[in-house]
Amino acid sequence: MVQMVVKGKNIDIPEPLHAYVEKKLGKLDRHFEKITAMTVELSSEPKKSSNDRQVVEVTMQVNGQILRAEEASQDMFAAVDAVVDKLERIIERYKSKLYRKDDIRKTRREARLVEQEAATAPVLDDSEEDEDTAGITHTKRFQIKPMSPAEATEQMELLGHDFYVFYNQDTSSVAVVYKRRNGTYGLLIPELA
Repeated sequence: MVQMVVKGKNIDIPEPLHAYVEKKLGKLDRHFEKITAMTVELSSEPKKSSNDRQVVEVTMQVNGQILRAEEASQDMFAAVDAVVDKLERIIERYKSKLYRKDDIRKTRREARLVEQEAATAPVLDDSEEDEDTAGITHTKRFQIKPMSPAEATEQMELLGHDFYVFYNQDTSSVAVVYKRRNGTYGLLIPELA
């Protein structure tokens, strides 16, 4: 259950309104369990017209982040409904951002596993030095998966390598990212002559 504080500014909160706020905003916890605290401020703004005088402002703490929404209406109950709708959209955006981060972490873990397997797996084609191979002592074959240059750079950094060979999903070809002496990155895209 979320720790919820409901307070009024320029308004006394009647019990039915307080219960309505707790009921509607309490449902957000079902959509997203990581909400740790929620502050709800109900206020009545003095304006010349009666439109949009009732304001509901909600501030939530989620994993150290603060999510905030504010809505106004001529009716406080309608303002509560509007702010709940807005918060649901904000939470969905936040969740999709978290899932994208989780996907990146998963991709990094998978790349580490592939690299570990490649380092420990038996080499499919390992040949000793020939006079014709110009000093090449052995050959390794490994599987590569499609990714963007940015993902390849992240994989290279995770592995602590100076270069990383990958299948560039943008160009549908094999490419290499590498670390330059000045600390920047380069991208090699081979082309047939």
